[in-house]
Amino acid sequence: MSLTIRPFRPDDEQQVIDLWKRCNLVVPWNDPRKDIARKLKVDGELFLVGEDSNRIVAVVMAGYDGHRGQINYLAVEPGEQRTGIGRRMMEEAETRLKSLGCPKINLQVRASNTQVIAFYEAMGYKLDEVVSLGKRLENDV
Repeated sequence: MSLTIRPFRPDDEQQVIDLWKRCNLVVPWNDPRKDIARKLKVDGELFLVGEDSNRIVAVVMAGYDGHRGQINYLAVEPGEQRTGIGRRMMEEAETRLKSLGCPKINLQVRASNTQVIAFYEAMGYKLDEVVSLGKRLENDV
């Protein structure tokens, strides 16, 4: 596979949403089109796609608020998982965040998603003893 990692372009939208759906990342309370539009308003250059032969096979959203980095929506085509693509996408996001002066990356994973937790642990991420809280300010559905 010849993977090219590049920033998201608007014409990538449907392929990205379809990939998120195949990876079970789309949930009823988040409209993926709204999530993409929101991301493009802030740090759009940190919204990355991995492309092979004009086909998007991976995606990751990264962000940096000046204090901490954040990773969202890492997805790899199910048939291409466990081939190093996810690691390459994360390494690229980490490199870009580090170049901005980001000292630490936070990410959230559903506790039941043990395979993804193992993936991040293998990349050096550790469980932070914190509780994640959230509050919806806008209802997508």
